[in-house]
Amino acid sequence: MHPRLCALEALRLTLPEDKVAATRELAARSLCEPMPSVTLATTEDPPGVPGRPERPLRIDAMAIGRRSPFMPEGRAGLIHAICHIEFNAINLALDAVWRFDGMPEAYYRDWLRVADEEAQHFALLHAHLQTTGFSYGDFVAHDGLWTMCEKTAHDVLARMALVPRTLEARGLDATPQIQAKLARVNTPDALAASAILDIILRDEVGHVAIGNHWYRWLCERQGLDPISHYRVLYRRHEAPRLRAPFNLEARARAGFTEEELQDLVRTD
Repeated sequence: MHPRLCALEALRLTLPEDKVAATRELAARSLCEPMPSVTLATTEDPPGVPGRPERPLRIDAMAIGRRSPFMPEGRAGLIHAICHIEFNAINLALDAVWRFDGMPEAYYRDWLRVADEEAQHFALLHAHLQTTGFSYGDFVAHDGLWTMCEKTAHDVLARMALVPRTLEARGLDATPQIQAKLARVNTPDALAASAILDIILRDEVGHVAIGNHWYRWLCERQGLDPISHYRVLYRRHEAPRLRAPFNLEARARAGFTEEELQDLVRTD
C-alpha cells in the first residue's frame, strides 16, 4: 500500500496505542521505501477521519477550568491537556500526508517524520500521566487544533500557514511558561514532566521549521508575498489571536525571519 494511503489508515485508527504503533511503523518503513506520485484528493473525507477514542469528552475551550500545577490532580490535568494536543498533532501530521496531492516527495517525508515524533511525544506523556494514577481520556478536552485542520482542508498553503507556523508555534511560546510553573512545584513528578517538555520543545522547533519551509515554498511557487499573504489567511480563517510573551529565540530557530518577529511584537 502506498505510504500516503497508510497514513490515511493510521489517521482513521481510534485507539491511541494503535495509532502510535501504526504511525511509528509507517515512519520507519518510509525511510527505505519509494514514494511514487499518487492522487488521493476527494470531495469528501473518508469515513472515520479523524480517528479518535470516545474519551476524552470534547467540550468548548472556554468551558475548561484552570488547572493548578500545585495540586496533584491539577498537574495531571495539565499533562492530560498536553497529551491531548500531541494526540491531535499525530492526526494533523498524518492528515497533511494523505490529504494534499502534488507536493514534492520531501514534503510527505517531512510530515511522516513529524507524525512519528508526535507519536513519541504522546507515548512519553501518556506513560508519565499513568504514573500519576490517570490515563488519557480521564479529563475533558477541546478540539481547537482539529478545528483549524478542518478550516484548511482544501488549501495546503493555508494549512502550512495556520497549523504548524501559527497554532503549533504557540507551543514554542507556552512551553517555557509551563516549565517555569513546574519548576516552582519542584516535586519529582513535576520535574519529570518538565524533562519530557524539553524533548517536545526541541522537536517542535523542527516541526514549525518544516511548516515555515513549505509555506514559503508554496508562496514562491504561487508568486505570493509570505508576510502579506499570511495576514490574509489569518483573517480569512479566523485564526486565534497571537498573544505575548513570545519565545522569539525558539521562533527564530524555527525559521521565522527578523521581519516576521518584529511584526509579531508590534501587532500584539
